[in-house]
Amino acid sequence: MSDPKVRALVTGGSGALGAAICHRLGAMGHLVYVHANRNESAAQEVARNIRDAGGEAVAVAFDVTEAAATRAALDRILDEAPIQILINNAAVHDDAAFPGMSAMQWQRVIDVSLNGFYNVTQPLMLPMIRTRWGRIVSISSVASLIGNRGQVNYAAAKGALNAATKALSLEVAKRGITVNAVAPGIIASGMSDGLFDAATIAALVPMQRPGTEEEVASLVGYLASAEAAYITGQIISVNGGMA
Repeated sequence: MSDPKVRALVTGGSGALGAAICHRLGAMGHLVYVHANRNESAAQEVARNIRDAGGEAVAVAFDVTEAAATRAALDRILDEAPIQILINNAAVHDDAAFPGMSAMQWQRVIDVSLNGFYNVTQPLMLPMIRTRWGRIVSISSVASLIGNRGQVNYAAAKGALNAATKALSLEVAKRGITVNAVAPGIIASGMSDGLFDAATIAALVPMQRPGTEEEVASLVGYLASAEAAYITGQIISVNGGMA
């Protein structure tokens, strides 16, 4: 492909929130790489839906925790053109009270959210820097800001992601690249279904309802746009007013 269309990669694009982000970026006119780990067929469906709506999208599959495989997949994408919009959305939950949390549970969550951030973002940086324009948005969590019982591993991974966001933003600000994180609260999605009943949501969320994937995707789309050129190093919550 030789056209000047901005290319966007969304890790975890095959999931519910990732798909909403992919659709938003596709509607903005970007060529979207919809990433999946094992469920490539879901990524292909998201990409097909974007194309059916008049956009451009391609499904890609690799494990963000495998550095060599990730680098090989990214090199194939970079052979076409730099990625200038990166949405680090891949994540997993493996919840347990900390005294009973296994080393595997701890490592698995850290590997995807934090090591995955490095494995994907680092190889894309120099090509992005050379274009002197880029947008990096990482999906964090309200758990990284106020904590959550049973999610010490998830809160730790997302908290580290917030810190990495702030540090990286300082390194690339003068290159026309912004780096931000979005911290959703309780969002109605497959990942949160069954975790919170209506009474719990009413007690925790001043708006007394869960957010939607589209509400998160709307903020991600704005941060990925030219209009957000002076916003960087920020962790922005989408949580209905949770403290």
